[in-house]
Amino acid sequence: MKRLNKFDVSVDTRLCKACGLCVLVCPKKVFELRDEDGKSVPVNALACIGCTQCYQICPDFAITVYKKEGALA
Repeated sequence: MKRLNKFDVSVDTRLCKACGLCVLVCPKKVFELRDEDGKSVPVNALACIGCTQCYQICPDFAITVYKKEGALA
């Protein structure tokens, strides 16, 4: 049975200061830092489990984690 992704994650690159904390704390390796400016981008968003560790640690409030509409808990 295929696991449906229940969460989505986004990074506001205007707010991101490229600290890399989200990369360090994410248990599912959702984020990477872009080569051109070092800012965080979700490269593996389908792996997000909604733990919100990235959201909680981001000092710039640049990360949003939300439950997809219609997803079961």
